[in-house]
Amino acid sequence: MIKLLEKIQLTIGVLFLLTFFITIVIQVVTRFMGVSAVWTEEVATYSFIWSVFMGASVMLNRREHFQFDFLLKKLKGKGKDSLYLINDIILLVFSFAIFYFGIEAVQSFWNYNWVSLPQLKMGYVWISVPIMGGTMVIYTLAHIYRNVRNFNTKEVAE
Repeated sequence: MIKLLEKIQLTIGVLFLLTFFITIVIQVVTRFMGVSAVWTEEVATYSFIWSVFMGASVMLNRREHFQFDFLLKKLKGKGKDSLYLINDIILLVFSFAIFYFGIEAVQSFWNYNWVSLPQLKMGYVWISVPIMGGTMVIYTLAHIYRNVRNFNTKEVAE
């Protein structure tokens, strides 16, 4: 299930990154032609936000996010597993906060409209925050589960 969720999230991120790229190309071409396409700036910005947030969650799942690995490189065995567990608990609290406050942000800003495309609601942009936070919670819980399971199998082996 985690791999499927990651694949869906990565696909969404790539689609928004592609939207960002195409929109920037349209913006450059229309400016070169002397035509003003005011909607391109907002579409590019908001699609980039979606792609970054979806990618950040996937990188957390792959453990390729920003981290200080000085101690991880020095530790082995249970010490390393314990540090991973502590890191994951901190990430879980942080991810849950993103999820919770992201929901509040969506509720607060849902009815705001885009400037250049007023038929679109800002809620569609803000909903990327709790989606990122929620999937980060799921990924981190899976990491904790694997870490505890590995911890228990190492104790049985010893």
